[in-house]
Amino acid sequence: MHYSTLLLSAALGATLITGTAQARDYDEIRLGVDIPYEPFMYRQADGELTGFEIELGEAVCDYLEISCTWVEQDWDGIIPGLMARNYDAIMSSMAITEERAQRVLFSEPYYTTPSAWITTHEHDIDIDDRDSLAGLTVGVQRATLQDNYVTELYGDVLDIRRYTGVDDVVTDLRAGRLDLSFMDYPIAEAAIEIDTEGSDFQRISDFIKEPEHIFGQGVGVAFRPRDEALAERFNEALAALKEDGTYDEIMQRYFSYDVKL
Repeated sequence: MHYSTLLLSAALGATLITGTAQARDYDEIRLGVDIPYEPFMYRQADGELTGFEIELGEAVCDYLEISCTWVEQDWDGIIPGLMARNYDAIMSSMAITEERAQRVLFSEPYYTTPSAWITTHEHDIDIDDRDSLAGLTVGVQRATLQDNYVTELYGDVLDIRRYTGVDDVVTDLRAGRLDLSFMDYPIAEAAIEIDTEGSDFQRISDFIKEPEHIFGQGVGVAFRPRDEALAERFNEALAALKEDGTYDEIMQRYFSYDVKL
């Protein structure tokens, strides 16, 4: 199912339930975010939030001439928090999938990144040899696409251990309590300097972006289904930031490759 179909399905569902969505004027937008998730969102030494999505979100709000407030929420409760009106939208690396599109209304996708299998240099693991994986432990962040991927495709072989945050995965991987991890690649770049000469870890797979039913069609901002007008304002802002070069300027501060959609 294509993204446009997902968006249309969510919008039609909202209309059937609530009637035609009414536009609402916002002076401030509260954006739900799971901290930390480098390089997308994290705290600097002075406590200020920064990262690719933080800067992009601030740029969207500047374009819309409204203020942004970032509301922290653990990932496994981030959609319930949106539905409970703890914030107005989720801008926190949420991939657009068919399952999620039944619950939330997505903006147009604005970036995509690959995932990869990672272990320490002490391990010699052939991820393509399923028989050799039996009994090994893998760490993933709970309720992420990486969790879904490993559960669906390797749940019958690997011992899956789920963590609230990536930092805990890295800690146990480094301490030898895990044999390997399946991580979003930019997160691995930020957390363990993967694919650099000084890293204690190694990537043991190519970049992985499929199957689509797990990884979706890219990352989007998530809204409550009836907030169609707000989603359209974000779409307008994101398109304008891509057109005027602001998106590229922000992206190049965090990535050595193009993540733009």
